[in-house]
Amino acid sequence: MSDSSIQIEPSSADSTYNDLIAQFPGLIEMETRPGFTGVVVSTVAIRKVMLYLKEQCGFDYLTSLTAVDDFPEDKIELIYHLYKTTGSPIIELKLFTTRESPVVPSVMPVYPGADFQEREVWDLFGVHFEGHPDLRRLLLWEGFAGHPLRKDWKEPLFEEDVKPFKSRWPEGKGIHRESLNPFNDNVQYPKEFDPNGFTPDNDESVYKILQSKIPAGSDDLKVEHMIVNLGPQHPSTHGVFRMAALLEGEKVLALKPVIGYMHRNHEKIGERNTWLQNMPYTDRLDYLSSMSNNFGYALAVEKLLGIQPPERAEFLRVMMAELTRIASHAMAIGFLLNDLGAFFTPSLYALEERELILDIFESVAGSRMMCNYFRFGGVVRDITEADFKQVKKLVEDRLPRKIDDIDLYLTENEIVQARCEGVGVLTAEEAIAFSESGPMLRASGVPYDIRKADPYSIYDQLEFDVCYRQHGDVYDRYLVRLDEIRQSIRILQQVIKYMPQGPIQTGKVQYAVRVPAGEAYGRVEGPRGELGFYVVSDGKANPKRYHVRAPSLMNCTGLEKMCVGGKIADAVTILGAVDVVLGEVDR
Repeated sequence: MSDSSIQIEPSSADSTYNDLIAQFPGLIEMETRPGFTGVVVSTVAIRKVMLYLKEQCGFDYLTSLTAVDDFPEDKIELIYHLYKTTGSPIIELKLFTTRESPVVPSVMPVYPGADFQEREVWDLFGVHFEGHPDLRRLLLWEGFAGHPLRKDWKEPLFEEDVKPFKSRWPEGKGIHRESLNPFNDNVQYPKEFDPNGFTPDNDESVYKILQSKIPAGSDDLKVEHMIVNLGPQHPSTHGVFRMAALLEGEKVLALKPVIGYMHRNHEKIGERNTWLQNMPYTDRLDYLSSMSNNFGYALAVEKLLGIQPPERAEFLRVMMAELTRIASHAMAIGFLLNDLGAFFTPSLYALEERELILDIFESVAGSRMMCNYFRFGGVVRDITEADFKQVKKLVEDRLPRKIDDIDLYLTENEIVQARCEGVGVLTAEEAIAFSESGPMLRASGVPYDIRKADPYSIYDQLEFDVCYRQHGDVYDRYLVRLDEIRQSIRILQQVIKYMPQGPIQTGKVQYAVRVPAGEAYGRVEGPRGELGFYVVSDGKANPKRYHVRAPSLMNCTGLEKMCVGGKIADAVTILGAVDVVLGEVDR
């Protein structure tokens, strides 16, 4: 199902801010710092304000929640971004707490999609959220010393606060930092640490939560309950991802995702990097969609710089983003069939088409997966005439035929239908509440696509439909991705037809960018949903704050709801249809 007539009539964010100030006198004030937007909310009022925005103003979607450490001041900022799924500008709320005793109310009772985001802020900043039902660390292990995104936290092999490090540039005198560590390894212990008195958590906190879900009275029925771990070393979890499930026979009673096995503190490194150094670093998030990752980060920084890429660069950006969407969705469909048991035949057919797209990326960007193609104000190099002809051949001939073949062989396959229809259902209301995005949201009947709702680049000049379905199950998620491949082909055909001549970069290429002080939130409709970058500049060569709103992580918020009541075998199918990439989940 698709609908090209969905038109968003955005209301002014300022009118919403003025309404809030009027409704909550003395508890809300406008943000006054130059380059910053939104309103500042009193800690005691945050939950009431959120409830008012949701129930009275229609802001039903919490998309991003993060924090900024204002060290050396005794202050931590909480930043919330919200919008309406019926269409509106993003509004931004801020809340200030102290570094010494950072306690704020949880907004999970209003927006369940805050679950993982609040746990991440607790994990990395040490902000305690009162009322959160399961406030455990998200990415690090229980017992980890400190909160790494605080500005005064130093890692074991700490060298300098920002790059380029003096040991690397300009002379490049390398040194093994491990040799300077007393433990001769990448490890350090807090001063008060006593190994004799240390008792590791050993995941007891996870199992305790699961055991609390055992139904009352089940002991009288002599029903055996079992906790089973799926992963992290398991092919069906698509990487080092773990699902701890409470089972009654084969029925799932409760399920908790356990993540962080690939966590490398992407955001801390991003705040050490220069602004431009982060561009290739975004490639390593969703490593199947590096062009889309570049796109989102470039948009955020370009907002701060106040620059617009040339028209040809915009066309090239959209070309690469839509080729990325096709490659990603094809891979998602192929490996979903792997999860159903059709080992490798469908996935190899899908991978063949992806390889042809990666050939284009390799020729244009110099790399198949880690493309590093976008630059602030444009792209790094133009497409050659030969590559342009190859893209045209793909989108006008081969890809439409091959997608029709996948549709023919899979869509009405009785095994695919039996295993996917009615499995892992999320209603539209649940998908919105859990902050699902992309195909996960649209398969539940919510026709929200950033390319239409909040157009960026040249998407407002292109004709395409928003693809959505109504049942919110695994089968509809498959269909939405199939539909979106066809719409991406349609977009690419227009890009090829109307591609202008001209420059591909605004101004002179810069290798050391000075970004004006301020904040920006840039977002794109990536293959997995809303990929957002919240960046803060203090006018220096490195970001003060660099945060990634990762759709692969956010789409796991509703994983337990989708799995509970189903069979354990269906949990594998459900996770496959969520289509996570662990580089983006763990960061």
